[in-house]
Amino acid sequence: MADKDPKQNEPIELDVLNKENEELKNNVTKGQKYVMWGMIAISVIAIIVIIYIFAVRNPGIKAANEAVSQADITLSQGNDSVALAQYQQVANEYGYEAGNRAALVAATMLYRDGKYEEAINNLKNFDPKEALVGAAAMSLEGDCYVNLQKYSDALASYDKAIKISDNNALYTPLFMLKKATV
Repeated sequence: MADKDPKQNEPIELDVLNKENEELKNNVTKGQKYVMWGMIAISVIAIIVIIYIFAVRNPGIKAANEAVSQADITLSQGNDSVALAQYQQVANEYGYEAGNRAALVAATMLYRDGKYEEAINNLKNFDPKEALVGAAAMSLEGDCYVNLQKYSDALASYDKAIKISDNNALYTPLFMLKKATV
């Protein structure tokens, strides 16, 4: 009785192997389905991004650039009030870099005309990313606040200008001088 026949265990092992094989086959099939749905989802997202870029973003950038160019031409012809209206329209209707630049030019024109509150409102549409232009825009905002006698706001704007200027040898000392004067 101590000796067992090895052939008796064989059918049980084959059944176990068949069950394991079937489970493995089912898991592979499920994995293939997940991969397929994942690829479909990625493809749909890629198509949506491509459509956005070529049907929405690029035409929007082109329209914004054309609108700000028209405002530049109007300004160069000496029609300041018309150009200001065009710049403000571009700043309010378009984003992108052209809208950002239009907001800054409109704010500069308004500051020059002594309309400090309006200049500040236009600067709220401006995104100061670039070290020199962005810092100059924050300094312009500070100048507007000084003229409105809102000194704490002016100091905050000059602090932003100093931070954005990234230790520029020309701009940073100018902003620090303006801050010290206030």
